[in-house]
Amino acid sequence: MEIHAWTWAAFVGLILLLLALDLLVFHRDAHEVSFREATLYSAFWIALGLAFGLVVFLWWGPSAGGEYLAGYLIEKSLSVDNIFVFALIFTYFAVPAKYQHRVLFWGILGALVFRALFIAGGAALLDRFHWTVYVFGAFLVFTGIRMATHRHEEIHPERNPVLKLFRRVVRTTPDYRGQRFVLREAGVLVATPLMAVLAIVETTDILFAVDSIPAIFAVTREPFLVFTSNAFAILGLRALYFMLAGMIKRFVYLKMGLSVVLVFVGVKMAISELYEVPVWASLSFIAVVLTVSIAASLARTAAEPPGVPAEEPPTRARSLP
Repeated sequence: MEIHAWTWAAFVGLILLLLALDLLVFHRDAHEVSFREATLYSAFWIALGLAFGLVVFLWWGPSAGGEYLAGYLIEKSLSVDNIFVFALIFTYFAVPAKYQHRVLFWGILGALVFRALFIAGGAALLDRFHWTVYVFGAFLVFTGIRMATHRHEEIHPERNPVLKLFRRVVRTTPDYRGQRFVLREAGVLVATPLMAVLAIVETTDILFAVDSIPAIFAVTREPFLVFTSNAFAILGLRALYFMLAGMIKRFVYLKMGLSVVLVFVGVKMAISELYEVPVWASLSFIAVVLTVSIAASLARTAAEPPGVPAEEPPTRARSLP
């Protein structure tokens, strides 16, 4: 693929325009995102991501289009797993529902920046040190096996080292002050608990990127495809969170499906010098595994009563001494 500088500039400009519309137009005022609104926005982001895949297919050919779509499917599926962690973080900090979108917005903006750096670094390593392809492949296999054997691992936000450091060095108000992350009190800038939540969401996404970036490099070595598939999957994460947060526990087999996908792409990456798995085969395998894991999950939990919506959390956050 020949990617010109103007292509990168145009794509980044598109992302910034979409983010600006989201923040300044569609979610200018803080409000609780309803299931209907989240579903419509999620459908929009998915349609946009797939439409870009069509552009890639028409502009650079079916091989590039298949690689983009495979990367998009991997990242989108991994982002569903992230939703459960975000829900735990918001519950731990008692973040009011109407402020959660603002936190996710800035968290995703930061995630795009950090992932761009990770992608640039990963591409440079693969280009300069060819043996890193085996390291990435082995890491993905290890991650997949670990995910399969630690499916019920508990998440404890209070143990996050970034939160511990934040509590020690940052002066914080005891309660939320609207959507503000920082404010001035008695002539001194202080943070609100919303800033602590943003810090945890940001660092959590960086940890997720350690898995997802190598996984996408396993299906394509083109940095432009890696970044664009990441970007469109992440941009839809906020809407997906508000749509699925209440039913995320129904996806009981999703982690198993994701572990199979990670092991597959890890092996694919490790043996790439001996045998190059066709793009259509990779895409088909990933799609089938994810479809089966989601369908089996929904079938198993179909008889369970729907979860009771959580009560509106109090505006006073968990103490940050």
